[in-house]
Amino acid sequence: MHYLIRFFMNRTHNLKNTSQLAHQEISRKIAIHEAGHAVAIYLGNQQKGLPPVFFQIFIKPLNKDVQSSEFLGKSSDHYIAKVEGGRLIHTLPSSLDQATKDFSTAQKHAYQHAFEADIINLLAGPLAEARYVSLRDNEPISPELVNVNALQYYGGSSDLEIVNEYLECFIDSAELRERKMTELFLAAFNFVSDRPNWHAITTLADAILAHQENIIKCNDIIDVLESGGRRMAASQSLASIG
Repeated sequence: MHYLIRFFMNRTHNLKNTSQLAHQEISRKIAIHEAGHAVAIYLGNQQKGLPPVFFQIFIKPLNKDVQSSEFLGKSSDHYIAKVEGGRLIHTLPSSLDQATKDFSTAQKHAYQHAFEADIINLLAGPLAEARYVSLRDNEPISPELVNVNALQYYGGSSDLEIVNEYLECFIDSAELRERKMTELFLAAFNFVSDRPNWHAITTLADAILAHQENIIKCNDIIDVLESGGRRMAASQSLASIG
């Protein structure tokens, strides 16, 4: 099962009347956010044994005036990035039961697994941003301190809207939807907090900020993540020998 869809996870920040340092910090947070989505899509799905999906990252440079909507292409510009692609579910059905009524038990399980993975991947973006902010500010982070509702403060409003659309399609009961949200939120939190995954997120964020073109293609993203994983594994191996 291999689904392709245009999947936009983007967010516009008001860059006007802020300092150069503030612009750089906003760019860094956006890069971390989008890298969180991308790493969850690639590594998270891989870890779950799910099929690969196409995705890429669009980078749109903005100057200090956020009203500008052109691709300016200057090295001094500040960047807004977005992940396109990456969802396993092509289009949301009217209900999960309706979509899987003719499926075998194994097919139903696989479809539900894909549903849950898409939700986790949506939550991974704002959770990555939240983790970055907490580490930057030397503050603790936990699922209690940064709960689902708090994700709107980390660029997660549009992500949460899509997650709620998934859950409403997925589960009829409001109480059961809340339980499932808690379960998948914790799964996303644990994914982002895992050391190798966090290393992959920060590595990809660096690549986003350094990229000179408007698109980072899927194969190039995978190369960044795979090479970063190999370097980390080699470093851990050397550390264990030492």
